[in-house]
Amino acid sequence: MTMLKQRLGPLWPFFCFFVLNLGLLSGSRMGLALWQAGRVTGADGWGPVLLQGLRVDVSTLCWLFGVPAVLTLLLAGKQGPGRAWLWLMRVWLTAGTGLLLLLELATPAFINTYDLRPNRLFIEYLIYPKEVFGMLWQGHLPAVLLAAVLVPAAVWGLWRWSGRLCRELTMPVWYWRPVLALLVLALGLLGGRSTLGHRGLNPALVAFSTDPLVNGLALNSAYSVGFALKQLGKEESAASLYGRMEQQELLDTLHQAQGRPAQDYVSAALPSLTHNTASYRSKPKNLVIILEESLGAQFVGSLGGLPLTPEFDQLARQGWLFEQLYATGTRSVRGIEAVISGYTPTPSRAVVKLDKSQTGFFTLAQLLHERGYHTQFIYGGESHFDNMASFFLGNGFEHIVDQRDFESPAFEGSWGVSDEDLFARAHQEFERLHDDGKPFFSLVFSSSNHDPFEFPDDRIELYEQPRATRNNAAKYADYALGRFFEQAQHSDYWSDTLFLVVADHDSRTYGPELVPVPHFRIPALLLGEGIAPRRDHRLVSQIDLPPTLLSLAGIDSDNPMLGRDLTQASPNRALMQFDQNFALLKGDDMVVLQPEKHALGFHYDAGAQQLTPAPVNATLAQQARAYALWGSLAYQQGLYHLPEAGGSTAKGTDTTVAGVR
Repeated sequence: MTMLKQRLGPLWPFFCFFVLNLGLLSGSRMGLALWQAGRVTGADGWGPVLLQGLRVDVSTLCWLFGVPAVLTLLLAGKQGPGRAWLWLMRVWLTAGTGLLLLLELATPAFINTYDLRPNRLFIEYLIYPKEVFGMLWQGHLPAVLLAAVLVPAAVWGLWRWSGRLCRELTMPVWYWRPVLALLVLALGLLGGRSTLGHRGLNPALVAFSTDPLVNGLALNSAYSVGFALKQLGKEESAASLYGRMEQQELLDTLHQAQGRPAQDYVSAALPSLTHNTASYRSKPKNLVIILEESLGAQFVGSLGGLPLTPEFDQLARQGWLFEQLYATGTRSVRGIEAVISGYTPTPSRAVVKLDKSQTGFFTLAQLLHERGYHTQFIYGGESHFDNMASFFLGNGFEHIVDQRDFESPAFEGSWGVSDEDLFARAHQEFERLHDDGKPFFSLVFSSSNHDPFEFPDDRIELYEQPRATRNNAAKYADYALGRFFEQAQHSDYWSDTLFLVVADHDSRTYGPELVPVPHFRIPALLLGEGIAPRRDHRLVSQIDLPPTLLSLAGIDSDNPMLGRDLTQASPNRALMQFDQNFALLKGDDMVVLQPEKHALGFHYDAGAQQLTPAPVNATLAQQARAYALWGSLAYQQGLYHLPEAGGSTAKGTDTTVAGVR
């Protein structure tokens, strides 16, 4: 060991920390794999997870320690600036190892919630420390305390250890230093890229299974988060993941998949703009969308789920219930873009958060505001979360009510006031607007059914113990919804208003499939005077809801939405984005697109909620790519907006977009 220390000279601390971190990352992976042993075994994944995982760990540590190792060879010394550099080297080694440890400690809780390793969502949540810290403190206190103790203790121990490692280092002769530095740089780059091929190591290169979590176990959390951070700058282009397509071919495929007559398309400049005639032919109605946080079909009794929603189930007997409706994604902002804008999902962040969609982007609020409606967003939390306020105010919403506007709420939790407070305020707003005699459109977004699952006492009979669970929170959210409709059905505004109750996404999307379809199934219910009771068995998507709302409200429009009016059409398809996998389900055939891989085919049995591999339907695969690429094309070229009054419908004439020619 002494001889090795002498031979490595100033690289000795890096060698020791490299071995230590390799053990840390490999040990963490083994623990996670044992925790998920059933899924690893089911994917025949022990070999790939452990061997490819070692490869990823070596790559990660080469990127983390390679450059400071080179600089150490060039700058380290026992006097003056060289001694100062040794101090900086110790900081780098200690902080880097502490970060790796922190991310691995955070991984089990993240997997338990999202069924994936920490990824882009982990980065996005860091922007909102108040909400996230409140959620962690209330719902994940043991994990927080464990990290709060272990990480500082580890950093203290690592700092002392690095000091011991740096004592009596042997420094090479000055003329050998550049030679050794070049050698270490070359080895670091080779280890970091982990291949001599054109493309360096990436998650797709080590993916081997149709289970995204098992593929993720072959990574480490620092690599997963780092790769997500790197991809943020490229995220607008789905073509970089799913392959290029000529723009005209894309549009032709999209129009064919939509199944609409050519005369419905009314603009060459805005290729998705269609003329839509409402099925309801009378005085236009008010519109209210109640977006229920995390209410998957698995929690809804009338959809075959747990008996947690007696109020919703009672309302379902009075309205139009969709039994096979699927969310477009797994996050609230993805549900918002689908329900408010009818926008198709992409592998990037939702348009609610992207720069080019902050103004001039189509929403129902924009369309209805131009028709003289008062438009508002009512939320029990802070509307800046996930950039909602900026997106809404820039795209047709006149008025926002959020947590600051509730003077004496009955209950306040980590994510804002309770659903009872939210609906009480919404009822007041609707009564006021009705008295003013102006039609209104309102998006009401609930938050009680969200980790850490806080709600008032003595409202419901708990479904289970302990109290703060998903099931109990879902039952409370249903209770608050029922109290609201008791008031609404006896109000003056009831007869003039169309209501949609729909979930943004399921509470937890998990499973061994590339896209776990059962966890995309969500409830949607249309209510209001003139809406006949109906259970709709058709396969539909979240993006079909806004066109249907306009039709039932009596509003003709030219708009860019790809969703279909369900009073006049049966699209028999659903679009789903799960991390970077995109699925098109049509009937019982499904195609899944993965980054830099060939499309895969499946058969989906909705009754048994099971996916089985099947030959790829070439036509369906082409349509899936068109749907997946359309969102990037529309966003980049500014094609998703209403026609400009009295002028050209085009916002720009550029005919290219990254990945679409």
